[in-house]
Amino acid sequence: MDPSAYTQMADTESRHWWFVARREILRGELERLALGPGSRLLEVGSGTGGNLELLSHYGKLSAMEMDASARALANGKTGGRFDIRFGHCPDNIPFESGEFDLICMFDVLEHIDEDVETLQALTPLLAEGGRMLVTVPAYAWLWGAHDEFLHHKRRYNRRNFEALVAAAGLRLERFSYFNTLLFPLAAAVRIKERLLHSEHAAGQGLPAPWLNEVLQRTFASERWLLGRTTLPYGVSLLAVLGAR
Repeated sequence: MDPSAYTQMADTESRHWWFVARREILRGELERLALGPGSRLLEVGSGTGGNLELLSHYGKLSAMEMDASARALANGKTGGRFDIRFGHCPDNIPFESGEFDLICMFDVLEHIDEDVETLQALTPLLAEGGRMLVTVPAYAWLWGAHDEFLHHKRRYNRRNFEALVAAAGLRLERFSYFNTLLFPLAAAVRIKERLLHSEHAAGQGLPAPWLNEVLQRTFASERWLLGRTTLPYGVSLLAVLGAR
């Protein structure tokens, strides 16, 4: 990512509507996975540590992050309580085979050229019956200045994500889009950016408190929808993967 993105993320991910609501979405998914006592979790691409506290409630947590400044920010934020190691996908993964019951990658694969190879490299780390919980941004036509700022390589849809999973030799256990209720707003912003040839990434900073609250509550409410159904479209997609 752009180095300034890490500083901005560290400053806002505890309050910005998107990060706060996504954690609620992820909380619901984690609870539905019903991980057993003593489960071992790995977050790949842990960034500045915004998800570490959440994940630590579901088992013994380790993490991997390639950027030194992000690791320092994460360690400072969490008091050094977690094992956050340097690593790089797909060729430098500092953990042992069969070590984890759940591997989490939250908006990480889109940053990596070798997405198939990354999933293949992570698969041996899964214990028997282990799974991966993955989120990525959706739809190439939503590409905008925000993707450029974050150094994304691609956005996904159901078709190319299923192809990715199959090429990696994994099984798709669950698939859904999310950030569906705010999809019309996000699409309108991206279309406007394109028409105006804007190079400024909208939505980076904190909006006004009242708007931040409205957006957070709207997005987070999808946690309950995802507990009952899958959503047919959205700004992002999530999946649970298992070994074949």
